[in-house]
Amino acid sequence: MRLQSVALQSPRQPEALQFLQQVWGLALREQHGGTAYLSGTGVDPYLIALTQAPSPAVGSITFSAGPAEWSALRQRMGGRPVQHVAALDEPGGGAALILQGPEGQAYRIRQAPENATGGAAPASADRPIQITHVVLNTRDLPACERFAVEVLGFQISDRTRLMSFVRCNRKHHCLAYAPAALPSLNHIAFEMRDVDAVMRGIGRLRDAGVPCAWGPGRHGPGNNVFAYFVAPYGGVIEYTCEISEVGEEHRPGAPEDWKWPTGRIDQWGVSSKDMERLRMAEAYFQFGA
Repeated sequence: MRLQSVALQSPRQPEALQFLQQVWGLALREQHGGTAYLSGTGVDPYLIALTQAPSPAVGSITFSAGPAEWSALRQRMGGRPVQHVAALDEPGGGAALILQGPEGQAYRIRQAPENATGGAAPASADRPIQITHVVLNTRDLPACERFAVEVLGFQISDRTRLMSFVRCNRKHHCLAYAPAALPSLNHIAFEMRDVDAVMRGIGRLRDAGVPCAWGPGRHGPGNNVFAYFVAPYGGVIEYTCEISEVGEEHRPGAPEDWKWPTGRIDQWGVSSKDMERLRMAEAYFQFGA
């Protein structure tokens, strides 16, 4: 299984489309029915589905699954409510199961057809390849973690004092949960080819008048290089690379494993974090809005 895409509803769709294409580095794959589909340079048919709407909201988070994962998921459903969409009218097609999380999150598990094609963005040294993880704000972190493990079939990778990280394949995490007052989208992380690509991305956004809100740095859990930005259209987005891979032998970390020396909030300790700007933007796209 792999994380594929995030669907967002935005009252500022034209502005978001312009930024995501001209500055962030995605490509417009298709646009129909009021929704624009933006892709990266990887194998996924699209990474962001963006729909014009009166208020900002998270529509869904989509994972793609092979036949074995699809069958296992159906068996775990039990009496849980699930919507089966026989055919998806979107790039890549296929069918999907839609599951509702504990706080109204919509998780789509997509069974892609064998002849599915990749995205529309041309190969590039400094364009996003794929979405590597999504962090969600939650009022009930234990319930969200249980849902990810017991229903979606994911595994715990790490727990810090505040956050829980889960994975659906060897990548350290595809989802992470953080405590907050409202269920919302904390940020979306786009994977870049390497550190040089992350740094070039920082420079490109700086040229466009979008300063880095946190980074560059290297996280503890996941060991990934990061750079966070407050998007001009709202919300938080991240360039990242070098996220660690783990196997079945991996022992989930505990909060005591992730303590930083005084004055540090990442491994490198060279960047500052604009807490005020990030805190406001991290609650911009909400669930059930």
